[in-house]
Amino acid sequence: MSDSPAEHTPTPEPAAPGIDYPDSYWRSLLYFNGYRLAVATVLLLATAVLGQTLLFGSWNRPLFVTGCVGYVVYSALSFATIAARRPSFPIQLVIQVGGDILFIVLLLHASGGISSGLGLLLLANLAAAGIISRGRLTLFFASLASVAVLLEHTYEVLFFYGSYTMYLQAGLLSIGYFATAWLAHALAKRATASEQLAAQREVDLASMAQVSQLVMQDMQDGVIVVDSRGVVRQMNARAEELLGPAPKVRDLHLKEYNSGLAARLARWQENPDAGFDPLRTILTQKVTAARFVPVGSRESQGVVIFIEDLTRIQTQAQQMKLVSLGRLTANIAHEIRNPLSAINHAAELLQEEQGTNETQRRLLQIIHDNAQRLDRMVQDVLRLNRRDRAVRETFSLGEFLRNFAAQFCEIEKVAPELIRVNMSVQPRVSFDRSHLNQVMWNLCRNALRYSKRQEGSVQIAVEPGAAHGTVELSVIDDGPGVAESLRAHLFEPFFTTASSGTGLGLYIAREVCEANGANLSYVERPAGAQFMVVIKSV
Repeated sequence: MSDSPAEHTPTPEPAAPGIDYPDSYWRSLLYFNGYRLAVATVLLLATAVLGQTLLFGSWNRPLFVTGCVGYVVYSALSFATIAARRPSFPIQLVIQVGGDILFIVLLLHASGGISSGLGLLLLANLAAAGIISRGRLTLFFASLASVAVLLEHTYEVLFFYGSYTMYLQAGLLSIGYFATAWLAHALAKRATASEQLAAQREVDLASMAQVSQLVMQDMQDGVIVVDSRGVVRQMNARAEELLGPAPKVRDLHLKEYNSGLAARLARWQENPDAGFDPLRTILTQKVTAARFVPVGSRESQGVVIFIEDLTRIQTQAQQMKLVSLGRLTANIAHEIRNPLSAINHAAELLQEEQGTNETQRRLLQIIHDNAQRLDRMVQDVLRLNRRDRAVRETFSLGEFLRNFAAQFCEIEKVAPELIRVNMSVQPRVSFDRSHLNQVMWNLCRNALRYSKRQEGSVQIAVEPGAAHGTVELSVIDDGPGVAESLRAHLFEPFFTTASSGTGLGLYIAREVCEANGANLSYVERPAGAQFMVVIKSV
């Protein structure tokens, strides 16, 4: 099967017989034929304009004119065969060079033989044929031209009293043909080697570019390549996740994409040792750090910018510390439960005894309350270590929330009007029911504690997410909100502002959400507090 020109890989050597040659071969043959037509046309016009004063054709002018006309027609017809690419490339090359030898020797004969100098025209044709054929058939063409010139002069000697001394010129001309053929062969060989090297370099560069692209796309950090003019040349998907989507325009300047990053780049170019504050992107809510690496020469120096997600790095560091902490606390929790149960049981027995006064009862109640608090903390720690055991199921979020609100109001003994469920969409989600119940219970209990306990003080809202295929589940209260100084510590373990709290509720809620592919965060509001869970819908 023939490869189309667009699909054919450029190779220096001709393809095997029956296979189409690349466009470059046919284009060279077309230019060669254009040269042939130009030479034939110039000779014909010179004959018409100069007439008898033209030295060429002086021996047999009618034959010379006929040869020029035939050469022009032959060249014009060759354009048609080249355009049709029929017959094949090697056959057309042989026919055209053979035609050159035939017509030029004919014109040489009509002009008086070797002494006319027209035989020199074949030097250019032989050189072109050798280069076009990549050295193949070059010596054959030279042999054919030499034989034709010698036969023409022999014909003159035998029938028209030609001079034997002109054999020397014919021999020198033949030597010139072979020298030209050898030189064309050497040039073609060198050109072939250069083309092979260029083709190999092109493949290597394409492979390196593909590997670089794959590496860039697979990196955890964002990567932006900027040239010396500040134009973004490359950017991986991670960079757009951290800094926001880039406009689809040509020659995008870094300043147009992210002015903060462009300002840091300008300061780094002035002082490479300068330090920079973290870069906060409002659109993606990401905190990042930029690292600049120069590439290229000093005259055309570009920069590779590495964008690191500080939030991810901080989270990873915290996770590593908390893994060890989790194991330790789980072991401690198991060791605490047995003596704690004994203390609690003993306090209950003392409370049941007769004759205890008010002070003793108050002290026993303190023991009981703190024992209960310690027990809750133990339960939270054990629950934290079971957070990865999520058994997801698909269910209607609206139905789940309505049942949860009714159950919450009944257990907490609050009026149903206090909690309002607002559903702008009715999505189905994939989540562990017990985990979502645990998260909602924690968030709603906190909202109830700080709310004004009026009708609609606690709102459960479900809206379409900002990202495609997600929903936002929010728990909102009308309380005083969270102080700005405390917001950064909300999801830290053992952080609490309540005297009876364990400080693990929100931390466990976030861990449980992440185990189910969701994300829990605090959303700033003018009044009250809002906690949002972003869940993927199905």
